[in-house]
Amino acid sequence: MKYYKYKWNEPRGDQFDNWGFSVWYVEIREDGYPNRQIVIYDNGNILKYSENKLEDEYGGLGDQKIDLSEFDGVECSITEFENNWDL
Repeated sequence: MKYYKYKWNEPRGDQFDNWGFSVWYVEIREDGYPNRQIVIYDNGNILKYSENKLEDEYGGLGDQKIDLSEFDGVECSITEFENNWDL
């Protein structure tokens, strides 16, 4: 697995725009697909997705292969990812 985070500096574009910007953490499998995903918004809301919870009314686990050569994320440690998963 590889672990990445990136800052999304754009509003959601929906009725939850007031949540603010977000930081995304993504655990990526060897085949390039997301395995787990965490989204932490400026207002404190945290969304988590995995095979056990693919989606809810706010969003869902990415279903597209991530091309790391075009991905604008910064690699992070498994510890940083897990610390945020436990929030």
